[in-house]
Amino acid sequence: MTGPTRAPAAPRAADRLGWEDPWLRTYPAASGRPPRIRLVCFPHAGGTAQLFHGWAARLPKDVELLAVRYPGRQERLSEPFAEDMAELADAVTAALLPRLDRPLALFGHSMGSTVAYETTLRLESRHGVVPRRLIVSARSAPHRIRRTGLYLRGDDELLAGVRRLGSLGSEAYDIPELRELLLPALRADYRLVENYRPASPPVPTQAPITACLGLQDPGCDPDSVLAWSELTRADDFALRTYPGDHFYLAPREAELVADITKDLEA
Repeated sequence: MTGPTRAPAAPRAADRLGWEDPWLRTYPAASGRPPRIRLVCFPHAGGTAQLFHGWAARLPKDVELLAVRYPGRQERLSEPFAEDMAELADAVTAALLPRLDRPLALFGHSMGSTVAYETTLRLESRHGVVPRRLIVSARSAPHRIRRTGLYLRGDDELLAGVRRLGSLGSEAYDIPELRELLLPALRADYRLVENYRPASPPVPTQAPITACLGLQDPGCDPDSVLAWSELTRADDFALRTYPGDHFYLAPREAELVADITKDLEA
């Protein structure tokens, strides 16, 4: 006895466009129809698109998730790292242009918050596209970032500085083969964010901003995160806090994605 006939699977966004973009890992809307909105997610320093793998199943069925893939890791291991923030944000913005047929919201974690902010500015100023919302996580506002010089230090000191923030994925650095593979990306990302200089005064975005913060995050003080409110209209800013350290988003994934869903509905 045969089971019910299934409808053919909906093509992935990349397939519909006819090519696979190295910058974006696409998680199509579960509805199988064109999405209502696209959520673009930017990982932290040393991080990868894999950070957001579990999010797609938690999002509404009409939301497509695009996870940004930085060069120099995973599928792009052989490619050179981005040299500066402008280069990185320009490339991500260009990758998003074929996807502007639907509204966008941007989420960035730690370094990813800064990349998401700079991408938002480019979408607005160059293409007249205002994202539905910019959601920044575990990152001080661009004009309040404190520099550590960690990328200039030895491997052990760099890793100690990262581990002070939290333990997400840090056990991989205890395996010599993985340490050798992962450390260059981590150092390159720290060099990129520490050499980043925002415009002075910083450029506000037309998009509403939600800032998210782990209450025990040693890398961000609440005042510096609240300073994101200076980059949007006063009534378009919200602050959300969660129990946990710099990498609160892993144990609080369900709660965070539920809150982001509320932002997408607003």
